[in-house]
Amino acid sequence: MLMRADDLRSIFLFAGLGDDQLDLLAADGEEQHFAAGEVLFREGEPADSWWVLLEGAMKLTRRIGREDRVMGVMSTPGIWAGGFRAWDEAGVYVSTGHGDSDGRVFRLPAEKLRAHVESWFPFGVHLIEGLFQTVRKMEATARQRESLVALGALAAGLAHELNNPASAASRAVDMLEQSTNTMLTALVHLAEGALAAERFVALDALRRTIGPAAANTDPLALADREEAVDDWLSAHGVEAHWRIAAPLAAAGVDVEWCARAAELLDDATLEPALAWVGSTLSTAALLAEVKDATARVSELVNAVKSYSQVDRAAVQPVDITEGIESTLVMLQHKLRGGVEVVRDFDAAVPLVEANAGELNQVWTNLIDNAIDAMDGRGTLRVSTRLDGDRVVVEFADTGAGMPPEVQARAFDPFFTTKDVGKGTGLGLDISRRIIVERHDGEMTIASRPGATVMSVRLPIRRSIAS
Repeated sequence: MLMRADDLRSIFLFAGLGDDQLDLLAADGEEQHFAAGEVLFREGEPADSWWVLLEGAMKLTRRIGREDRVMGVMSTPGIWAGGFRAWDEAGVYVSTGHGDSDGRVFRLPAEKLRAHVESWFPFGVHLIEGLFQTVRKMEATARQRESLVALGALAAGLAHELNNPASAASRAVDMLEQSTNTMLTALVHLAEGALAAERFVALDALRRTIGPAAANTDPLALADREEAVDDWLSAHGVEAHWRIAAPLAAAGVDVEWCARAAELLDDATLEPALAWVGSTLSTAALLAEVKDATARVSELVNAVKSYSQVDRAAVQPVDITEGIESTLVMLQHKLRGGVEVVRDFDAAVPLVEANAGELNQVWTNLIDNAIDAMDGRGTLRVSTRLDGDRVVVEFADTGAGMPPEVQARAFDPFFTTKDVGKGTGLGLDISRRIIVERHDGEMTIASRPGATVMSVRLPIRRSIAS
């Protein structure tokens, strides 16, 4: 409906504008009637219109958890909302506008508002743009700090996780050099002792009877076996008995096996033969240790690749379980202190169309918050299930819980209950934006002492653009 300049002249907002200016505004905009309960604009949509109340009342609400919270009521003619794209090309509505009663608004496209203000108040445009840019820069800086803190924590945890297998592999390689030298020296001594080929073959066959199952891992039993083998070697004139006994006993060799080996050897070849057997057993054990350590390193690298989604498309079919598992690996250093992780993954959950890297950021925030809530000790239950056309992911912790006043503000930007320096209050805000705005999902909190559940509901097929 065409807007009349006379209807704008009585509004305090337009005081100071001349008749020509009011005529231009009225010509570029329109009068729009609304009914009680009617939605005029929605939270998160592009704020490409400027709404000025002329008559009646409008209610502004925001979605927090499962509820729409009233953020304010516009009831005075001249109060306005939206139009942010006049100053910021990425501006969106920060709330949803409903009719609280029947009424009228003046609706002006944001680009028209920008053109008129630039023409009439160029200095004011610079002030408004400066305000927008300052606020956006502050928020971006805070978000960047949140990301850097999270990245630093993950990097420290990854370094800790990599250090253990890397150190084990390094120690094993150093010991491999020693066992290899011992093996070669023993072979030289066997050659010098003129051990017959058929006896060496028999000794090797006897060596092969020593299997992993023969080893007893009980420390006391191992110490007793090593002492018995050491006494037997010493009694049979083996000078380096203390060095040879340890690898033989660790592999499960007992005095009976040593006696069988002695039947194949003479005094000149007994010590080098047993030294050779011991070094081969040590070498096999050390190689197995290197294999296990490098496999662990490989698993961690794969987990990092899965977590960071390197070389993967932004939006793709995502395995929710895989993402959660890789996130748990990345946070393993924080879980070791006393957090038991209980997994309850539904095998029927299908792949979800999503940005895997962004979802992993959400899982990181929720798991990290749960660990902090339990002060590093408790039970973290992670579950997935299918509910119609949506996948439900829940993170339940046994922490102290959130009081109602904290739950009400949990998703507010910059709100945090952590100590200074430990949080910026953006983790849940970022997570909610990723789930709600980027994936058309929902995020809710249910909390009581000893049981807090963070629930995420994601559509299997995404219905909004990223």
